[in-house]
Amino acid sequence: MTDPNIDPMFSARVSGSVQGVGFRAWVRSAATGLGLDGYVRNLDDGSVEVFASGRQIALDKLLSLLESGPPESTVQSVVIDWSEDETTRPSDPPGFHIRF
Repeated sequence: MTDPNIDPMFSARVSGSVQGVGFRAWVRSAATGLGLDGYVRNLDDGSVEVFASGRQIALDKLLSLLESGPPESTVQSVVIDWSEDETTRPSDPPGFHIRF
């Protein structure tokens, strides 16, 4: 059963033309505006990984945004993994960050 005291979280892998087009900065801006915690980073295979936690309505909005991406990008797929396992939560400071 879901613990109402723990924010929901997901990780997503976004594939397509998503590197070198400002995608990470766009995700950070959107997630920060939605009050989410987490990170975004480029992966070696050309995709982008997004981890986010926070209010469910804000997470749903971010997922909707990820499906289209910024105008300079072309999103082919978004693979989402919802988790309730607290051991998968990153130890980053509060806020939304770009990882390098």
